[in-house]
Formats: sequence, structure tokens, C-alpha cells
Amino acid sequence: MAYKGLEKFNELVESFANLPTIGKKTAIRLALYICMQNPLEGMKLSHNIENALRFIKSCKQCGALSENELCEICTDSQRDESLICLVENAKDILILEESGGYNGFYFVLNELSEEKLNKLKVMIEKLKSEELIFAFTHSVHSDATIFFIEENLKHLELKFSKIAQGIPSGVNLENVDFISLHRAMNFRTKIN
Repeated sequence: MAYKGLEKFNELVESFANLPTIGKKTAIRLALYICMQNPLEGMKLSHNIENALRFIKSCKQCGALSENELCEICTDSQRDESLICLVENAKDILILEESGGYNGFYFVLNELSEEKLNKLKVMIEKLKSEELIFAFTHSVHSDATIFFIEENLKHLELKFSKIAQGIPSGVNLENVDFISLHRAMNFRTKIN
């Protein structure tokens, strides 16, 4: 529904509604807030979006978000060069970094192409990495991707592993899907 005589407002609502996870009602609330309640915040948002679009790009080595040619992770000499974690997108790196449980390097594999595979090989050889960790969402497609990469990189004598999958902390068994429950049972760990 477009509001008559409010072309610019309708365009703003449409722009918000085109973003992931934002429905029409939320888009209207955001547009009203920026236009009527806090126009200064709207100007700040506009400026931040412009700067982000101008300065944020993909790291040339790993594909993470970066404001430079190489990201902060790829230039960090304190990271464990023996580990490279393959992720599906740059957002996954942000999540893993926030968890604080990993100190190796990353590689964004958002497409399976010869160019990406060669880039990964160059990174492995440059860092002299020993282990490739797959942090993909579990699916038939990701299993096929893992198999393909293992086959193409087996000559590098790497250790291949993937992140554990199963039951999230604090979730009752009745609320766990059967695939996760099955994987949790198959990849159970011993208690010392």
C-alpha cells in the first residue's frame, strides 16, 4: 500500500522493506521514526551507510569484511597459521570471532569455482597450514562441497575436520530436530 502524495516516504519504506528480515510494518515504523521522531538519527544512518558502501570490501586473501586490502585477521601475526576455517559467508566470521573460541585464519567459500579453490591453495601454502576446518551449515550440498574440496586438496596432506553439530546448550530434547539429535548421538564425546 502506497501513501498518496508521499512519494519519498513510500520510497523509504520500500527501501527498508527490501532488506532481509524486515517486513512492511517494521519498514513503516522505521521510516516514521527517521522522518518524524529522530531525523538526526536518519542523517547519521545515511552517513554510516554511505561510508560502509565506500570503504568496506572483501579481504583479498580470505574474503572477510575489510577496510583495507587485507583484513585485520589476515594481518594478525598472533593467529595460528596452522588452522584455516572455511565458512560460507563473511557473516560467519563475525559470529565465530565473537564467540572467542577460535584463533586461526578463515576463508570465505561463498562459491565453488576454480578461482576460489586456487585462492585457497595459495593461502594454505603461504601460511603452511596443517588443518582445514569446515564450518558449514549441515546439508547434502555442504557435504558434497566438503568431499570435493578434500579430493582437490588431498595432495597437500592436510588434516580435514568439521565443526561439531548436535544439541544446543539449554535446549530440551523434545525441541531438537531429528537430524541434530542423530548427529549428536553419532558424534558424542566421552566424559573423563
